[in-house]
Amino acid sequence: MQDQELDFGGRMLHRSKRKRVVIVDDSRSIRRWLRGVFEEDPRLIVVGEASCALTARQVIRDTDPNVVTLDIDMPGMNGLEFLVKLMTLRPMPVVMISATTHQNSEATITALTAGAIDCIVKPTIVPGPKGRRDMCRRVFSAACSKVITPPGITGRLSASSLPIDDDHQMPLVLIGASTGGVNAIEHVLAGLDADGPPVVIVQHMPGAFLVSFSQLLNRNLAQNVGIARAGEVLHPGQVRLAPAQGRHTEILCKDRQWICRFSKQDDLSRHCPSVDVLFKSAAQYGRDIIAVILTGLGRDGAEGLLQLHAGGARTIGQDQQSCVIYGMPRAAFELGAVDLQLPPEKIGGAVNRAIAAHAEAQRIGERQE
Repeated sequence: MQDQELDFGGRMLHRSKRKRVVIVDDSRSIRRWLRGVFEEDPRLIVVGEASCALTARQVIRDTDPNVVTLDIDMPGMNGLEFLVKLMTLRPMPVVMISATTHQNSEATITALTAGAIDCIVKPTIVPGPKGRRDMCRRVFSAACSKVITPPGITGRLSASSLPIDDDHQMPLVLIGASTGGVNAIEHVLAGLDADGPPVVIVQHMPGAFLVSFSQLLNRNLAQNVGIARAGEVLHPGQVRLAPAQGRHTEILCKDRQWICRFSKQDDLSRHCPSVDVLFKSAAQYGRDIIAVILTGLGRDGAEGLLQLHAGGARTIGQDQQSCVIYGMPRAAFELGAVDLQLPPEKIGGAVNRAIAAHAEAQRIGERQE
């Protein structure tokens, strides 16, 4: 009976339905502890362990897991190097579980960029039931996620030149993303013109990681990428990420200039910064907005995108096939807020076309006047 099904809190789950986990960590005690944590959850079963990258390769081949948990600091090939090779040769869901992700957020961003679904800080003390349940939830969620091949941003795609006319209202690009958004955002930004309209992004991510993410993008993309500042006037070629400091990022247009401003977190917003708050703040300027909603769990941004769409904005959603989690884009699509759905590598081109259409619409408006 035990080989066929498990009893957990009154629920029965067939063993064959559980998500298969491989643990890669050089510490035997950590591997033993993680095995115990994961097997408390009826949705997970540990099918293999490895202490180094070399052993992990064979264990993964032998067990065909749904998800791999991976430490960064290991003898020989470290976890980040192994992750890159794994995502190149045999892409699969990976969750980084390492103390390094806490000590150096750059490691976390590097891991997410290389294709990891999630990064969990290895606890220094044994967590309680709530902490263990959260760890299991995140590993199970990763096991259910779709793997998206990372773009490896070593350069940017060349886009057609789209000059901004100083005599017209410059459009603004808004992007919202959550789980899986790191790779999706890279694809989108790589397709945009280096001197095109400014971009403001809400990516659900802890504040320290956002800083590292912005620095990584700034090093590898032609645009000027940074964290948004209150009162900052936005210029062509700039990309600004909304900070995670208990404040929402909003948009104001004054004297044909786009300006970032912050508002206090309210009790109604589950996320801060919120995609919905960003989008809704720009709804009154809809005809000058190109808005994009990318992969993520939940529905943050759906209502805001609907308001933008009603105000005349051009709206794009990531398609289901390319999403790590088709939650936010699905919610927006089902509301009728999305003009078209595309994979991230095609969204940049669609945004460029929308910018060109915006410029043409302004020229036509002038001739009619």
